Amino acid sequence: MVTADIIKILFPAAIAFFVGIAITPALSGWLYRNKIWKKKSGKVDLSGNATPLFNALHKEKDTNTPRMGGVIIWGSVLLTVVIVWILSLFFPNELTGKLNFLSRSQTWLPLFTLIAASLLGLVDDWLQVRGSEDHVSGGLSLKKRMFVVLLISFVGAWWFYYKLGISSVGIPFMEAIDLGVLFIPFFMIVTLGLFSGAVIDGIDGLAGGVMAIIFASYAGIAFFQHQIDLAAFSATVAGGTLAFLWFNIPPARFYMSETGILGLILTLSVVAFMTDTLGEGHGVLALAFIAAPLWITTLSVIIQVLSKKLRGGKKVFLIAPLHHHFEAMGWPAYKVTMRYWVITMVLSLLGLIVALLG
Repeated sequence: MVTADIIKILFPAAIAFFVGIAITPALSGWLYRNKIWKKKSGKVDLSGNATPLFNALHKEKDTNTPRMGGVIIWGSVLLTVVIVWILSLFFPNELTGKLNFLSRSQTWLPLFTLIAASLLGLVDDWLQVRGSEDHVSGGLSLKKRMFVVLLISFVGAWWFYYKLGISSVGIPFMEAIDLGVLFIPFFMIVTLGLFSGAVIDGIDGLAGGVMAIIFASYAGIAFFQHQIDLAAFSATVAGGTLAFLWFNIPPARFYMSETGILGLILTLSVVAFMTDTLGEGHGVLALAFIAAPLWITTLSVIIQVLSKKLRGGKKVFLIAPLHHHFEAMGWPAYKVTMRYWVITMVLSLLGLIVALLG
């Protein structure tokens, strides 16, 4: 039975990888033919001010590298779900039935979150590439994105609380803390915090590698909790992300952009809660370790903003987020990326331990 479960987890992940590889040429060709990239390089900070150091580092790639590469990730996941479901429907037998991991109790909610958040990001990407050479389009405003993120997270929190009967958060060696109806805003706050981690998407291969490791880690957690469908889903997301990463390793063929990173991060929140008290584990607390590259990167932005406001414009980092600070220090982009990968792997091991503690 354990062998069958392992196959159920790993086989869809491999399918997602090869599906992602297969659909990339058509998507990539369309992106380049239609010049789906910013018409003018550069960005502004949270205060609306120019970012000259960042713009100097990235001025060439912004205007000739397509966005929307994240479609490969959620597209390959969705196609993999459909493929294994169709196989189980039209060729019913023990094997195809076992491989089908689409289930109401474990995968409906994370799959909905992935698609909904990714489509939100796709809209944002489209608005950004519509800018002219004289104007840098910022896409959806931060307030609008936060509103939609909170709306999606509310649906997720409602599903956990009312449909799954979950209202508590696990703590190692203690009884789970029952939050009652406060579980809903807590869920939304955690999701919003992870959403801020989208700033990690800024160097070729960085976000793809980090997110693939994170979802592989949660696949392992779900497996040990015997949530096999959820483990298969998480592994499939990791497989689709690896397909994207194949083309995003420097020099990037395209960027993940909002349609990729938003879907991944919001789905991560759902998966973390599903591996918490629902799976008799501590998946939410494990985020402190497994998702540390996300929240540390976000923290660097917060520190930078507060420092500039409270210290008369003085900065702590050369550039925020943190990975661009290392670039500005002179680290090659590939060194920043690979060190992030290594740190994520090590911290994920600690997160696995925390999630599975008694």
